[in-house]
Amino acid sequence: MFIKSTAGLAVALVVSVVLAIGLGPASVHPADTLRYLGAALTGGTIRLDEVATYEIVWQLRTPRVLLAAVVGAGLSAVGAGVQALVRNPLADPFVLGISSGAAVGAVTVLVTGALAVAGIYALSVGAFAGALGAAVLVYLAARRRGPGATSPLRLVLTGVAMAYAFQAAMALLIYLVPQGEATATVLYWTLGGFGAATWGSLPLVVVVVLAGIVALRLRARDMDVLSLGDETAASSGVDTARLRRELFVLTSVMTGAMVAVSGAIGFVGLIVPHLVRMVTGAAHARVLVLAPLVGAVLAVWVDLLSRTVVAPRELPLGVVTALVGVPVFVLLLRRRGYVFGGV
Repeated sequence: MFIKSTAGLAVALVVSVVLAIGLGPASVHPADTLRYLGAALTGGTIRLDEVATYEIVWQLRTPRVLLAAVVGAGLSAVGAGVQALVRNPLADPFVLGISSGAAVGAVTVLVTGALAVAGIYALSVGAFAGALGAAVLVYLAARRRGPGATSPLRLVLTGVAMAYAFQAAMALLIYLVPQGEATATVLYWTLGGFGAATWGSLPLVVVVVLAGIVALRLRARDMDVLSLGDETAASSGVDTARLRRELFVLTSVMTGAMVAVSGAIGFVGLIVPHLVRMVTGAAHARVLVLAPLVGAVLAVWVDLLSRTVVAPRELPLGVVTALVGVPVFVLLLRRRGYVFGGV
């Protein structure tokens, strides 16, 4: 069952990627899409009249669709990790205020012109630095000496409070230095999108997300025990404080890398782990294999909807994920027999 599900989702992901690359305002047949991709990867040739379509496929849509798949996979894995970290089934990658910190970093770069040395990557670098800075600040503010130094409740409450503080700081920046572009930047980092994807933006986030998923998967057993409670975990030989620090750093770095290239995309990290648990159970060893695949497929199709429903304009990705995620979440709440995050 598990192997079949994994293989089926892997095939669904490949098919989704090929279809999403071909679909859009200028549609390309899947066979031609594969031919263009093959030519790009192997150094093959295409006809002169196909150059414009080839450029759309290879330079515009392929990096965008791949970025959507990577970010969807990463958000789903981080969602499962954060829910285990704070022992809260309603947590998602942004409950710790990291996305708000990223938005502050991006807006600060925009209104002050800082990080000019980074060129076209200045906003992304600013967002990444803001995300990591927010993670450190939340951790230090939530931490105290003695037992329960980084309890789940303290982390969640501190993260929520910090998120409000970051949003206030962002509003103050825009108020003091009003720019139309700053407002658009805030909207982008708040609702997310893959429109800025390039081949240059892919390598770092791919490495961070894949390495992070593997690292989370290696801690699956400890996360299972942590979900049962700190006392049970301690009696099983798990150092809960150390495990939480590791999960906090890991999920923060992954979230920062993803937010820096796609903004804050909600609901994927919240919903996908629960959908997978309904099928496979709560064991993280399985959730952290299937959830990234489900998240990747979901993000690819949500991005396709966002850029085709009102083409040539694009819907903010967060709007689409909310429209899809809210009904799914309500159905989960009404579904009998499902225990949120239960083992």
